[in-house]
Amino acid sequence: MEESNQRTLVNLVVRYFARRGYTVEENSPQGDGPLNKRFDLIVIRGSEAHPVWIKDWNRTVGVNIVINIDKVAQSLGLSSPILVARKFSEHAKAYANRRGIRLITKSDILRGLKYL
Repeated sequence: MEESNQRTLVNLVVRYFARRGYTVEENSPQGDGPLNKRFDLIVIRGSEAHPVWIKDWNRTVGVNIVINIDKVAQSLGLSSPILVARKFSEHAKAYANRRGIRLITKSDILRGLKYL
């Protein structure tokens, strides 16, 4: 069931970015270890490419997840990462704001699809 929920959110995110003029590529697993799947999607518009992580959890995403995503993006040489989740802690929002990480909630995605 959780896999199907994750797939549904991925599909919503793909539609959200496609409607905003991005080319969306799904990432396939790479390498070994816990970070073998570095990110879920990459969205491209013009010369901008952004890695996208999708966390479809029933809990708030904390600052530690945002920091880890920031580190992975830096290690891959990618800037301006995007994180999609249901809810973010205030510390996560503050860190993301300082570091240029875009946080998008599932409700933002649903609202964006409704009014586009």
